[in-house]
Amino acid sequence: MEQFVLYITVEKNFSPHTISEYQADLQDFFVFLQTEAVTQLTDVTYSVARLYVTQLYDKQLARTTVSRRISAIRSFFRFLNKTYAIDDSAFHLLYHPKKQQRLPQFFYEQELAQLFEVVQGNTPKEQRDLAMLELLYATGIRVSELTALTLQDIDFTYSIIRVMGKGRKQRIVPFGQYAANALERYTTQGRVRLMKNTAHQQVFVNMRGAPITDRGVRYILTDIMKRAALHSKIHPHMLRHTFATHLVNNGADLRTVQELLGHSSLSSTQIYTHVTTEHLRKTYMNAHPRA
Repeated sequence: MEQFVLYITVEKNFSPHTISEYQADLQDFFVFLQTEAVTQLTDVTYSVARLYVTQLYDKQLARTTVSRRISAIRSFFRFLNKTYAIDDSAFHLLYHPKKQQRLPQFFYEQELAQLFEVVQGNTPKEQRDLAMLELLYATGIRVSELTALTLQDIDFTYSIIRVMGKGRKQRIVPFGQYAANALERYTTQGRVRLMKNTAHQQVFVNMRGAPITDRGVRYILTDIMKRAALHSKIHPHMLRHTFATHLVNNGADLRTVQELLGHSSLSSTQIYTHVTTEHLRKTYMNAHPRA
C-alpha cells in the first residue's frame, strides 16, 4: 500500500483528496478480502472482483462511489502488474458503472446575500470568514485549493490568484472588487491578529494561527450556511457550482469557464449548461399561462 501511495503521489501527481479516497477504497477492499478468506492478491479473480462489486451495490452505494472504488482498485492492480508482474485482469473485465448525471445545486443571488450578511463584522474571525466566502464565490476554487493558497499566490495589482489544482496543474484565476476588499482587509488586519506567534505563508489560518485544513474550512462554511437559515440542503462545494452557473447564465463561454474551474475535460464543464437549461424550463413552466 505504501509503495502504491508513493507511486500515485510522485509519478501520477494525484491530489491529496484523491489519494485519501483511494486509500480508504483500498482499505475497504482489503477488509472484504479478509472476510472472503482471500489471503493473496494473486488469488483475486474475476469472480472475486464481481462478488465485491455486487456487495457494494447491496450496500446501496451511489454509482459514482462504486465507479471510484473500481478505478482505485484497477489503478492498484495496474501498479502491481507493472511492479511485480501480478495479473491485473480481474477488475478490467468488470463493467464500469456510468456516473449519475445529477445537476449541481447552486445558490440564487438572494441566498448568497444571506450568506454574506452573516459574516459582516470587524473581528478577525469575521474578516477571515468573509474573505474566504468572497474568494470561493469570486473564483470557484475548490476547498483544497483555498487551503493551499499562500500570500505569494495573491496578486492585488492585477486581482488574480495562482492556483495549484488537480494533477499539480497551475492556473490563473481573476477576482473582483468585493473579494479584493475582503482579502486585503483580512490579510492586513485579521490575519495578523490571528497569527499571534506563528510564522508561515498560508493565507487562511485557524483561531490558533496555524494553516487551516480542508475540514476546518468545511466546518466554517457549514456553520455560516446554518446561521444564514437557508432551507435547502446545502454543502460547501455549492459555491463552486454557483460560480460556474452564474458565469454561464450571464453569457460566459464554456472554454473560459473550463479554464477557470481547472477542468481537464470540457465534458465536466458542460453540466452547467444543463443547469441553465433546467432553470429556464422551470421558469417557463411556472410563468407561461399555457405551459
